[in-house]
Amino acid sequence: MSSENIKEVVREKYGEAAKRVSSGAGSACCGTSPSSSIEGCDPITSNLYGVVDAAAVPEVALQASLGCGNPTALAKLQPGETVLDLGSGGGIDVLLSARRVGPTGKAFGLDMTDEMLAIAEENKRKSALTNVEFLKGEIENIPLPDNTVDVIVSNCVINLSGDKDSVFQEAFRVLKPGGRLAVSDIVVRGEVPAEIRKSMELWVGCVAGALSDRDYRQKLAAAGFEAIDIEATRVYNVDDAREFLTAAGINANDIAPKVQDKFISAFVRARKPGKANACCEPTCCAS
Repeated sequence: MSSENIKEVVREKYGEAAKRVSSGAGSACCGTSPSSSIEGCDPITSNLYGVVDAAAVPEVALQASLGCGNPTALAKLQPGETVLDLGSGGGIDVLLSARRVGPTGKAFGLDMTDEMLAIAEENKRKSALTNVEFLKGEIENIPLPDNTVDVIVSNCVINLSGDKDSVFQEAFRVLKPGGRLAVSDIVVRGEVPAEIRKSMELWVGCVAGALSDRDYRQKLAAAGFEAIDIEATRVYNVDDAREFLTAAGINANDIAPKVQDKFISAFVRARKPGKANACCEPTCCAS
């Protein structure tokens, strides 16, 4: 499947998910059937946000979340920082980031799906936050200038891109020197047979595309990042995906030894070289 075809599949699925939320039909979870509730996606999209974070955002923001982690809680955001969320969906991580960076900071959300952006704008209105801005665009072509943001977060979106090299190159471009990448994503540890990997990826991420931990590191390094670290936050096993695999005609017991503990939600950290808040002009630090 080409990069453009993957993009259209993702756009369609997330548009449908947003419509479910907007219509009051429940969460945006893309489980095994259109009527799936958030419980149907366990252990991927449920129980990601603690009581404090959940209470800090509109209920619809929680319902529209299709993430696999809570990157804003792990990114150690500081007051005054500028944050960009790649694939911001209904806006939950943007709103949480905006509260963490405070009124002197700024939180951008970038999404390509009109339906999700509409939900995000409504959530922004309900939150009454003034340091939030949602942008329409693609994570492979970020509509921001070079050296714009301090931190990039993302929640189970990069695995959906058909051109991850462009995503990492763009992330590197818009980060300030010393800026950091702090994303939650689906990662595969080690080797998995191709046909089995595809089925597991479809379950984990609604569409296939997860990188191996080795490839993730290599692609980040090729884009220029340093201090790369991949930390497992959830480890999935065959029992988690048994219902999905059975419906797909796959014997979960037969493939268990080949996939056990290999699919994970991970928190991926990396840094753009350079000194944070470094002078950009020869005279800007003159005493």
